[in-house]
Amino acid sequence: MSEELRQNLTLLCSYFPSIAEVCRKLDINRQQFNKYLAGNAHPSRHNMRRICDFFGVSESELLMEPQQFEEIVALKRKPPQQQALSKPLRHLEKLYQRSQELEKYVGYYFRYFYSFGNRGKVIRSLAVVYKEDDKYYWKNIEILRDPMTGRTSGLNKYEGVLFYLADRLHVIEYETIEVNTITQATLYPSHRSRIGVLLGIQTGGPTRRGRKPGASKVALEYLGRDINVREALKRTGLYDPKDGLIRSEILSLIENSLDPGTFVLDVEEP
Repeated sequence: MSEELRQNLTLLCSYFPSIAEVCRKLDINRQQFNKYLAGNAHPSRHNMRRICDFFGVSESELLMEPQQFEEIVALKRKPPQQQALSKPLRHLEKLYQRSQELEKYVGYYFRYFYSFGNRGKVIRSLAVVYKEDDKYYWKNIEILRDPMTGRTSGLNKYEGVLFYLADRLHVIEYETIEVNTITQATLYPSHRSRIGVLLGIQTGGPTRRGRKPGASKVALEYLGRDINVREALKRTGLYDPKDGLIRSEILSLIENSLDPGTFVLDVEEP
C-alpha cells in the first residue's frame, strides 16, 4: 500500500470523531480498516470505491501527494456551514443572504383573497410574520367557516419563509396538515412608517377540490405585533362579499379582473 494512500486516508478520518464511527458508516471491518491506516494492506477495488464515495473524493485524488491532497480536501470542505447543508437548503440560504431587512413587517395580518376552491367567496385568514435566528418566517391559518352560521367546512395551516428581494416581499408557504400544496405570493412593500395594507399576487390552487392551478390578487391587512389572537381567529372565515362583512376597499383591492388590452393578472402598487 502506498504511503500517500495511508496518509490521505488518515487525514480524511481526522474529520470524524473516531475511527470506529468511520468503520460503522462504511460498514467495513475495524480490524481490516486499521490495516489500511497502518499501510499493511491495500483496499480491494470494491472497498476502494466505497471509501471514495463515502469521503467524496476520487481514487486518483486519494493517491495524490499528501500536501496537495490536503489542499484539495480543505477547498472541498469550505465553507463549513455550507458543507453541512443539503443543496436545496443552500439555495434558501443564498436567498436569506440577499434578503433585505424585514423587522418592520413582524406581526399579525388578516389575509384576504378570493377562494380557489369556493367560487365567489372571500377567505379571511390570520397570518403572522416572525423572526427566529436572524431569519423571517411565516404562518397562516385558514378556517373555512361560514360567519353567518358558524359552520366549519375545513381547516388549512400553512408555514413558510419570507424574503425581501429587489423591493418586493416574497412569501413561500406549504400546507402543513396534508402537505399537498405550495403557495407563492409576491407583494409590494410598505414605504410608510406605519404598515396599512400590503397588496400583491399569489399562485397556488385549492387544497381539496379540482387541484387546478390558479392566481389571484391578495391583500394583507396589518393588525400589529401584540393582538388578541383568539379574537382575531373568530373573525376569520369564508365570506360572501355581498354580505357587507368585509370592507368595500378591501374587496376592491382583491377583485380579479383583466382590463381591456391586458393579458396577465397583475396589480398596481397601492
